[in-house]
Amino acid sequence: MKVTVLGAGVIGVTTAYQLAKAGHEVTVVDRQAGPALETSFANAGEVSFGYCSPWAAPGIPLKAVKWIFMKHAPLILRPRMDRAMLSWLFKMLSNCTSERYAVNKSRMLRLADYSRVSLAAVREETGIAYDERMQGTLQLFRTQQQLDASAKDVKALAADGIPYEVLDRDGCIRVEPALRHVRDKIVGGLLTPKDETGDCFKFTNALAAKAVELGVQFLYGRDIKALEVDNGQMRGVLTDQGPIRSDAVVVALGSHSPLLLKQVGITLPVYPVKGYSLTIPIADAGRAPESTVMDETYKIAITRLGDRIRVGGMAEISGYTNDLPLARRGTLEHSVTDLFPGGDVRQATFWSGLRPMTPDGTPVIGATRIRGLFLNAGHGTLGWTMSCGSARLISDLVSGRKPDIDTSDLAIHRYAGA
Repeated sequence: MKVTVLGAGVIGVTTAYQLAKAGHEVTVVDRQAGPALETSFANAGEVSFGYCSPWAAPGIPLKAVKWIFMKHAPLILRPRMDRAMLSWLFKMLSNCTSERYAVNKSRMLRLADYSRVSLAAVREETGIAYDERMQGTLQLFRTQQQLDASAKDVKALAADGIPYEVLDRDGCIRVEPALRHVRDKIVGGLLTPKDETGDCFKFTNALAAKAVELGVQFLYGRDIKALEVDNGQMRGVLTDQGPIRSDAVVVALGSHSPLLLKQVGITLPVYPVKGYSLTIPIADAGRAPESTVMDETYKIAITRLGDRIRVGGMAEISGYTNDLPLARRGTLEHSVTDLFPGGDVRQATFWSGLRPMTPDGTPVIGATRIRGLFLNAGHGTLGWTMSCGSARLISDLVSGRKPDIDTSDLAIHRYAGA
């Protein structure tokens, strides 16, 4: 079967790789000059199979009000007269209940755990390297209130059989020795030891090369103009350099997916939630993290990537903007220097990317009402984490095979009116 994958980020490239392994003739189309040059370029670097939670959670509306008055707020809302933004915000707020949180987190953990197995398989069969480490994620709590509130996450982890460990201050220092320099600033943590770290950009480029070896064709520098549909059946894609005929199309365009799908009458509730990162060279390894530390106060991940530290986080709802406000850089610098003092943030590279978020936190993976049109989008902050599992699922669905895990609640049909 001829399959066209739209998007060459980590989701698109892993999808193309799995489809090629399944025996399909695969073409990947992207407007950039190479793989992983947008949201996959400089993300936080954490592969969080256990630290995997919806942003829509009980208490978030009240916290959001408090965050308005914080200098280093984890959530920034820059409202505009945008129907898509307002609709997305309303749907997200409707998911901020205990019942919805439990449902959403459970299916996210299901997909993330499947992706853990899938990533290990890709690593085994390709031998690619990407500054990977397998030392877990430490969710770090600065207050007793944060530690107490983690009980709901512990309950969800236990229910899904995901390994975890609740740590006191000394336990956190045992896992991340550099925290001994700031021991008085922390009270405890939640360790998910199966989590990993790695450079998503390196991984995506290395896997793209393996996909080429399997026969995948990458068409870079092409703007995607339209999906070509005839009598409810996909016929291909129209680009600025002409049409591409195919039997099936997988849309993996991240935050830009809804804009293309709107043309064929499909409403995908995905909205860009902007994140920021710093990449800092390590000057003193003894004052650097060993793996990923998630600063719960500021919702910022501090990750070891080879000889660099990647500091990533914040959620800014401001539409399709890619500016780099100095205030956001200040928040990242504050978190990393407060926990791991000694690094020279003046040498850091500052970056932003648009995370494709669904209102319930779970990506949209599966078929649509148009025959031959499939979606693999909306992974939010967890695209790197869920990429390999999502790719295997969509490959199975395109191929007409039964996936290894339940996908019935992952497709777009879970949204009324979609």
